[in-house]
Amino acid sequence: MSQSEQSTDAAGLVALFGDLKKNWGWILALGVLLLVLGTIGLYMTLFVTLASVFSFGVLLLVGGAAQIVHAFKAKGWKSIVLSVFIAILYILSGVMVIGNPVAASAILTLMLAGAIIGIGILRIAMSFQLRGFKNWIWPLLSGIVAILMGAVITLQWPISGFWVIGLFVAIEMIMNGWATIAIAVTAKNADLKPEH
Repeated sequence: MSQSEQSTDAAGLVALFGDLKKNWGWILALGVLLLVLGTIGLYMTLFVTLASVFSFGVLLLVGGAAQIVHAFKAKGWKSIVLSVFIAILYILSGVMVIGNPVAASAILTLMLAGAIIGIGILRIAMSFQLRGFKNWIWPLLSGIVAILMGAVITLQWPISGFWVIGLFVAIEMIMNGWATIAIAVTAKNADLKPEH
């Protein structure tokens, strides 16, 4: 590798990692924290589900309140009535979700199962369009797994409403933790100085 290529590679690494190499320990700690929290969440899926659904209800309330403020600040706008109606729907939805997070989690879980099955079908269709190309089997397998996951959620509904959302949040935190740990280790080991 020539001197200019090494210099370009080092500049690219500095641009990619910035101060991350100096602070890799904090990033590693964040990754470990996310990993631990996600693992704990696996054992508390009902709590995580209800907390997630409750948070969603709060977001609906805040969004509805902001929409009402917006409607009354926009004097002379022709769509004020529609904007207020949207705000009222947000607020009513938020109140219903907060008032009964168990029922809300069941409804959201059923909608999620339908979406996962739909995504699986689309991935299978995509795999057939890619047939003949290298690795076309992966979208096919991914689609089959998605359909199976959606079917399991649907067949266990409404009981699945107690654990699905919490399980997905916990898995996401675990995956994010591992990814963050990998970034920290990569940044720590990155050689940002060109070799002489």
